[in-house]
Amino acid sequence: MHGAAFVAPAGYEISSDPSRLDAELIHRWLSQDAYWALGRSREKQDRAIANSVNFGAYSSISGAQVGYARAVTDHATFAWLCDVYIARADRGNGLGTALVVAVRDYFTPYDVGRILLATADAHAIYAKVGFEPLAKPERWMSLG
Repeated sequence: MHGAAFVAPAGYEISSDPSRLDAELIHRWLSQDAYWALGRSREKQDRAIANSVNFGAYSSISGAQVGYARAVTDHATFAWLCDVYIARADRGNGLGTALVVAVRDYFTPYDVGRILLATADAHAIYAKVGFEPLAKPERWMSLG
């Protein structure tokens, strides 16, 4: 399904076509403006892009990239949604929710059993798409 198009708010397009990504812009957004990735190196960001399923949001008029999300997955049982970012000028019009819906819908035909994410401040956006807090967080562990 690489290169698939998804439903987006008027004036925007969402695509999983990796050739449309603006890696320099994505790195700038995340390393300079995203609390979870501040200072991330360009080399690390490029590796993350290369080893993930990527989603871009674009202006329908100019074609410029205005949003990004990626998922790390085995395409069978699990996916980790991360690096969801919408350009400041394009926030507040449902584009973030549409981008997360696109990621969810991308995995539907794969019957992925679980999609996880972490967020400090966007719980309401993800809840609109069906995400909820872990039912049994005591079962989860982290390294690093």
